[in-house]
Amino acid sequence: MKKTVLVLGAICLVLTSAVAKDKKKKADMPVADVCKQVFFNQVDSMSYALGMNVGSGLNKNLKTLPEEKVNIDVFIKALTSSLKGDSLLLKDEFANEFLNKYFTAAKLKEVEAKKGAGEKFLAENKTKEGVKTTESGLQYQVLVPAEGPKPKATDSVEVHYQGFLLDGTKFDSSVDRGESITFPLNQVIPGWTEGVQLMSVGSKYKLFVPYTLGYGEQGTPNGGPIPGYATLIFEIELLKIKPVIEVAPPAPAVKPAIAPKSIKRTAVSKGVKKTK
Repeated sequence: MKKTVLVLGAICLVLTSAVAKDKKKKADMPVADVCKQVFFNQVDSMSYALGMNVGSGLNKNLKTLPEEKVNIDVFIKALTSSLKGDSLLLKDEFANEFLNKYFTAAKLKEVEAKKGAGEKFLAENKTKEGVKTTESGLQYQVLVPAEGPKPKATDSVEVHYQGFLLDGTKFDSSVDRGESITFPLNQVIPGWTEGVQLMSVGSKYKLFVPYTLGYGEQGTPNGGPIPGYATLIFEIELLKIKPVIEVAPPAPAVKPAIAPKSIKRTAVSKGVKKTK
């Protein structure tokens, strides 16, 4: 028995070594020579390479389908028939109409799932100790209390903050960057505009922002980190309030018949006009 095992082991080593050498040999060969060993002609080689290229792209696109579900065998059968010009089981009009209805229903299901997750979280969260809910639906919790003046919507504020999705993903953090941000309070998402006005300098709050007071149905643009219908969680520390500065207009060269009114200008942050 031992002898048989040793012989089989030796055969396996020889075969493995031979396969490895063959692979190395092909890897060292020019691409054209490798193709000649696999296919009969250049068209066959090109066709296979093209199929690999298209298939790779299709594979990525298929993963974007609702729930990433597709019957590959049925898909390949229809694709092959279409490419060969064979008769198809469905008419074009019916197929297009079916696809439109299918993807519309799938999108609606996805939206309802996202909205439902946020609504469920907020419904459970508002019952927790220390969490308060405003008339707009914004929820907040005082982490570090402080006494003193509160900012107005027309003020600029300096804050440190961190932002999270419901699954715990941190999508932004001035704390991690080690640099606070300053911005006009009326130029950010409604949840921030409302929530920061509840705070005094030195306080730290946790805000629970429904999608209607956050980034809405679209989320952040250009594939940003916040998806549509996302309920968001922010930890915010208010560092400073910078009130609106009244700036008198420059004296006119010729005195007008009616003196112009003073112009209000809002202090603008160094490089941040909108919070994440």
